[in-house]
Amino acid sequence: MNVFTKYSYLLLLLPLPVLAYADSGYAWRVATTALIFILLAASANLLTGVSGLMSLGHGAIYGLGAYASALLSAKCGFGVWLALPLAGVAASLIGFLVTLPTLRLVSIYFAVATLGIGEIIYVTLLNWVDLTRGPMGITDIPTLGGSGQAGIFWETLAITLVCLYLIHRVMHSYYGNALRALREDDQCIQALGLSPFRLKGQVLLVSYFFAGIAGALWAHTTGYIAPDSFKFDQSVLILAMVVVGGLGSLPGAIVGAILLITLPEVLRPIGDYRMFTVGLILFLTILFRPKGLWTEAAALKLVRGWWGLREGWK
Repeated sequence: MNVFTKYSYLLLLLPLPVLAYADSGYAWRVATTALIFILLAASANLLTGVSGLMSLGHGAIYGLGAYASALLSAKCGFGVWLALPLAGVAASLIGFLVTLPTLRLVSIYFAVATLGIGEIIYVTLLNWVDLTRGPMGITDIPTLGGSGQAGIFWETLAITLVCLYLIHRVMHSYYGNALRALREDDQCIQALGLSPFRLKGQVLLVSYFFAGIAGALWAHTTGYIAPDSFKFDQSVLILAMVVVGGLGSLPGAIVGAILLITLPEVLRPIGDYRMFTVGLILFLTILFRPKGLWTEAAALKLVRGWWGLREGWK
């Protein structure tokens, strides 16, 4: 089976360039934003869906990546293509260090702790004026693409595809199976000779790295960032994408992100009823598809099909 067939679920991204061609400028911008949030949802899904660590501070880690890349490129003179991976590393390390004390917590206690960490990061970005310029934000950030919004979109698409491939390889590996076992029963992990604490730390580093890349993409596609773009509501939006799409499912994260970014824009003609309609659709989705639009079981079945495995395979 060829590579194209194996990763055919990435055809879910096809509507974005089609949507963008419908209009210049604005539609390209919406499609680019959808790509960034696809990467964010995929990184959060690795942490929350696969590993069972519900994070309410993912939006703040996203902000760390954006500010790291903006400062490196706009203030320190780094090129965009060098600032992007460095921003991912910076977000990963800083996020890991501030989250490290919470790794002994489980369930809702971990979620509340990450909520507090997210607020600490947001307040720091807002008040460290000498470094971040506070509420005024950072301007004149070098942007991707050499041909306007279309160029920005295609470069963002290329980066997103590479990151999704890497996340996919992590999720569907022996390491990914260990993360799923951690989600189900950390005592079983200990019985197998693995350390739950170490696994949690490792998946935090990986998830935060890709969230940092997404933040860097936001900075280099807009040319301006401010703390208000990384408040708690962004963490809720990212979590909603993961839940609506399907916890533990990478295709589900893609579907959830596309739905929650493009649907409000498509419904703009109905004016004040737009967000009411979006909320109603989300409510009905959760009501009738509680495991998500593309469940983890369906995603794993697809992967088994790629490698020619049967339902009764052991």
